[in-house]
Amino acid sequence: MDFNVKKLASGAGLFFTRAVQFTEEKLGQAEKTELDAHFENLMSRADCTKHWTEKIFRQTEVLLQPNPSARIEEFFYEKLDMKAPSRVTNGELLGQYMEDAAKEFGSETPYGNTLIKVGECERRLGAAEREFLQTSAISFLTPLRNFLEGDWRTISKERRLLENLRLDLDACKTRLKKAKLAEAKAAMAPDFQETRPRNYVLSASASAVRRQFCFTKQINHSEGCEGKMSVIFFLLFQAEHELRVAQTEFDRQAEVTRLLLEGISSTHVNHLRCLNEFVEAQAAYYKQCHFHMQELQKELGRLPNAFALNSTHAMATPGPASEGITSPVETDTLKIEEVQAPATGTRKAKVLYDYDAADSSELSLLADELITVYTVPGMDSDWLIGERGNQKGKVPVTYLELLS
Repeated sequence: MDFNVKKLASGAGLFFTRAVQFTEEKLGQAEKTELDAHFENLMSRADCTKHWTEKIFRQTEVLLQPNPSARIEEFFYEKLDMKAPSRVTNGELLGQYMEDAAKEFGSETPYGNTLIKVGECERRLGAAEREFLQTSAISFLTPLRNFLEGDWRTISKERRLLENLRLDLDACKTRLKKAKLAEAKAAMAPDFQETRPRNYVLSASASAVRRQFCFTKQINHSEGCEGKMSVIFFLLFQAEHELRVAQTEFDRQAEVTRLLLEGISSTHVNHLRCLNEFVEAQAAYYKQCHFHMQELQKELGRLPNAFALNSTHAMATPGPASEGITSPVETDTLKIEEVQAPATGTRKAKVLYDYDAADSSELSLLADELITVYTVPGMDSDWLIGERGNQKGKVPVTYLELLS
């Protein structure tokens, strides 16, 4: 191992000098080179992009995989560059349990037959969920992760380098300022007896220190005030040269960093495209779920389950007072004011989503509210009559969660 003590000492000295410069800037004891307003806006925009991209990425991970242990397992597989094993979704597992239970209870029984139907639907929902997770991970999560672990790390590295060069530039400005002050003092006091000014600061470069020492030693042998002024002029010339070099390096790094920060606009365009793909995948997933659940409802409606018996009880056994009277639902236009709740067969239901009534025969709904629902003879199976206080109207079954 090549261990260079001089290089290590030089690096430690440079780090210490920058730390002192940074501290003096914070205390207001040293000048600071300010970046232009456009550059500051670019950095602020980049920081904002990183902050919210990281939050969106983490929360999307939670949405797609709520289990933290599974997320940690997937993280290790990814870091080890290994393919994660296929994992059964909760819907598929639930469907499997229902089908196994149906075999135990008997598939010919009403309960067993219903378990089979629901289990098959849950398995289809689980398969749709698996496809959605895979699509979302590829089209949305991966681009966000690539930005955080790739582009943003490059931007952060260049910004740190720019900050270090700025500190070096400000240190050079401070040395030049002190050298000019020493020159002014020497000019005002020609009989100044010091070999070098009290405010003189050594250069961070070891070779420059040696040149200063040799030059100063030669000048010390000369007689009179002229030799001392030559030392001051030399130090002033060297400070100006170091400032020019530091300014050139800072400007070059600032341009590189500016180009990277301006690339954030392209990042936004890319993330916008990925977001649209994520929405399309999510919409397709929910559409599949809605289709499967509608098909399941139709199949369950054809089975002799308890709810179907309760809901059709009023249809099959009309009371004596209703004999020979045409139901208001059988007419072309539903007359809500003439519909009466049956003596039995009413249930409570929780509203899942907001619903705006299409006409006066329907009842508008608000999510999470509780209403009373029932069916009447001749009514479409996809609709129920809902009551909320003195209000009454048709409501879609798919917007409700029927309670016991």
